[in-house]
Amino acid sequence: MAAQDRLTADTLTRAELIAPVPLRPLPLLRVDGLSVCYGPHEVVTNVGFELGRGESLALIGESGSGKSTIARAVLRLLPSGGHATGRVAFDGQEVLGISERGFRPLRGRAIGFVPQDPANSLNPVRTIGAQAQEAAALLDEADKAFRKQLILETFAEVGLDNPRRVYDSYPHQLSGGMLQRVLIGLAILPRPALLVADEPTSALDVTIQKRILDLLTRLQHDLKISLLLITHDLAIAAERANALVVLKDGVIHEAGRTASVFSSPESAYARKLRADVPALNPDRYAASRDRGFHAVKTGGGDTPKIDVGAVTKTFIVDGKTLTAVDDVSFIVPAGTTHALVGESGSGKTTAVRLLLGLEQPDTGTISVAGEQITGRSPEALRAAWRHLQLVYQNPFTSLDPTWTIERLVREPLDRFRVGTSKERVARVREALADVGLGGHLLSRKPGTLSGGQRQRVAIARALVLKPDVIVLDEPTSALDVSVQADIVEVLLSLQANLGLTYVFLSHDLALVRQLAHTVSVMHRGRIVEHGTVAEIFDNPQQPYTRSLLASIPSGIAGAAHLPQARLRLMATAD
Repeated sequence: MAAQDRLTADTLTRAELIAPVPLRPLPLLRVDGLSVCYGPHEVVTNVGFELGRGESLALIGESGSGKSTIARAVLRLLPSGGHATGRVAFDGQEVLGISERGFRPLRGRAIGFVPQDPANSLNPVRTIGAQAQEAAALLDEADKAFRKQLILETFAEVGLDNPRRVYDSYPHQLSGGMLQRVLIGLAILPRPALLVADEPTSALDVTIQKRILDLLTRLQHDLKISLLLITHDLAIAAERANALVVLKDGVIHEAGRTASVFSSPESAYARKLRADVPALNPDRYAASRDRGFHAVKTGGGDTPKIDVGAVTKTFIVDGKTLTAVDDVSFIVPAGTTHALVGESGSGKTTAVRLLLGLEQPDTGTISVAGEQITGRSPEALRAAWRHLQLVYQNPFTSLDPTWTIERLVREPLDRFRVGTSKERVARVREALADVGLGGHLLSRKPGTLSGGQRQRVAIARALVLKPDVIVLDEPTSALDVSVQADIVEVLLSLQANLGLTYVFLSHDLALVRQLAHTVSVMHRGRIVEHGTVAEIFDNPQQPYTRSLLASIPSGIAGAAHLPQARLRLMATAD
């Protein structure tokens, strides 16, 4: 090579070396080495991630994983005793170490928050409008009439059909879906750059859940809002987020692009979360679900365990007649699970109250194990109730927090005067063992147990009388998918071993497909479709049924078109 050529080559190399490198856009939210302690107990350890402008990121994991704690640390809303260390930068500004007075202008204005439970997030004795005016005060707009107009426009923007009626209503006058839209509207009213949504759909029906998630996605794109989504459902996260952070016990187990984490999870915990999503594993329990049914059929007997015939029930509300259940009929063979599905207000809860004898139908008949339930007094129903038990929806509210586990499970035995005191203690231990709980919990109280343990206690309480039929009223809706999977396994094992018959109320069709043998789809008090699980899911005939099925989160398909968020994994574990 000639000297001149070497000189030219060296010069070009130096030019390349000193040429300015394009800067990567500054992330809107950057978390580095975040740890959170309550006293000496560390609940979040060395967590880090980035969220770009206009992008979305989901923190996923079961209860106790630290995802809500991280969100509250970002919002500077940790409860008393909580202490966060590390670095949280919002729009380039370090916010973890600044004073509350310095952070207050950001909270609500630049960083919005949508809490989990709309029923507990709004003041029940004040109108929606009065509470909305407090949010509108963040706009620094003195004219109250102008603020009201902005509120009404925002309510319309989030899909509330009659904003003025909503403005004048009290929270109890609106449905759960409407209340959640109100909270989203209040959060976006100041046009924040970041929206933190903490389990925003966990208490909602599957169709309303889809509408709320669609709304959040639309607002994110239209308003260029970044979304930090907290959820325990991997399928929802995969549909709605550009990137995922999987947490367990306060530590990141996996993080990265949605497509890779969802389709090929590397950590054992992420794989378990994926396996526990009912929509992704519809046949997971097929063998155990059918084992008990076949055992009962082999034993003979064709008389239905439950026979509901042409039942109708009306109520008078504000002087108007409301038909809650309209000519409903279904039968449930012994040893099987029959599901009643539909949105809130479809009539399924009223149908079950009629089955339990808590309400009497206007017309029609109901029999359980050949005994008529209709037309009998509460005293005459006592014998039937011994063989017909109920597991309530929420284990956090259905168990008396002041009672021990032993007293809670033993109470039905005491009320029916079953056996001696020694025999009752043995029955309590047996019932707890049936649901996978040890005798060491007998002296504990519900507040010391996890959600899954509490629901197992509720099932043991229903089992202790050795009933033939158990009504399950949304028994897993308040639980994480992993805990839900454990409860489903318990229920199917008990059905196989004891020949139990279940009536299962749910709006979660994916879970119904895993658990039930037959399904009745209810809409506005009527059964619009009925059949086996295979018939309903593989070949639905009614538009309403098809809309329910279409609302089931399916995972990555919903997020495939979204740009991928930047994300740095700061701590990993497996």
